[in-house]
Amino acid sequence: MKPATAVHRTPSPELTGRDRGFWGGRWYSFKAAIAGALHTVRTQPNAWIELAALVVVATTAWLLQVSAIEWAILALCIFGVLSLEAINTSIEAIVDMVSPHYHPLAKIAKDAAAGALVFAVLGSLCVAAFILGPRLAALF
Repeated sequence: MKPATAVHRTPSPELTGRDRGFWGGRWYSFKAAIAGALHTVRTQPNAWIELAALVVVATTAWLLQVSAIEWAILALCIFGVLSLEAINTSIEAIVDMVSPHYHPLAKIAKDAAAGALVFAVLGSLCVAAFILGPRLAALF
């Protein structure tokens, strides 16, 4: 008896960019990623708050002349929060698609994704307080 083989159905190339060659595929992926980032920024009010915080923190850090390593840490925090906002947006979209009606497990998935974002924001606030706090306190 011949063993059963799994049938793998790949998405059509126009959906994946696989028929575009190596660099063409990378360009296709990059454009898709930018579209996802822009969707998050356009549609998520919390992303607007996070971008406003980015401006405030970057301006403050620039005025207080933080070191290069401090800039790197602040940037990791800022873009980590924005990344989690995009992940949270994608999880909410997937859950809404597969579970259009209320389900307790769908609620857990959406709440946990939002909770991950809360953890990142709290961590970022701690980092900002450690880096910017002493310098701001010295001004007053």
